[in-house]
Amino acid sequence: MAHTHSESSDFPHVTVGGYLIGFALAVVLTVASFWAATSGAFTGESAIVALAVLAAVQVIVHVVFFLHVNASKGQRWHAMSFAYTILMSLVIIVGTVWVMHNVHMLMMAR
Repeated sequence: MAHTHSESSDFPHVTVGGYLIGFALAVVLTVASFWAATSGAFTGESAIVALAVLAAVQVIVHVVFFLHVNASKGQRWHAMSFAYTILMSLVIIVGTVWVMHNVHMLMMAR
């Protein structure tokens, strides 16, 4: 009785090199964020924008290199659930900030 095992995994091929590239990018982005926050090169709104961009890029690096979520056919449901999670998180965060702003304007600004 011969058994053949043919595994077709939906997960991408994981290599140590991929993890090392992701780790290196994460370290570089963390150092860049720390530098942007402490060096005084950015002030006011430009500092917020720079840190937000670096944070967004770092989230993308983590999702691609460590969580292995991509747009391939096998990962489509994972990508869709991740996008839904991001959308709901943004709704909750923006709604909370909006409510807190209105509470401040109606009660504390007198």
